[in-house]
Amino acid sequence: MTANRILIRPKVQVEKPAQTEMESFQNDVLRPILKMQNDLIVDIYHHFLLKRKVPFEGMSIEKRQAWIANSLSKDNRLRGILLGSIVGHFTKEEWAFYAKQEGEVRRRITSLITQRLQEQMKKLL
Repeated sequence: MTANRILIRPKVQVEKPAQTEMESFQNDVLRPILKMQNDLIVDIYHHFLLKRKVPFEGMSIEKRQAWIANSLSKDNRLRGILLGSIVGHFTKEEWAFYAKQEGEVRRRITSLITQRLQEQMKKLL
């Protein structure tokens, strides 16, 4: 079962090799899962915008980027749903690493999701 979870993940090229265990976890685990879950992440966020009736289309690019960052840092429910869509793909060993470093891993996941959504704002309209 564990091998299947890893095999379905896309390969992700990184520009520089990891220097720390946390960077390695980010590059080898988080980035592939985020890439695999990209469409779901975008759909979840799009639903959030519609549900909250956010006038996203009328905002400047800078305001959209700020809105994305702010909503992910302030809305615990939204962040929890998005984090769950990533953490649910961890193996038992990856979960053990996450449990030991939960605060830092959550921060990195949130940061990576924020960057992904900001880079794909056109899909949110």
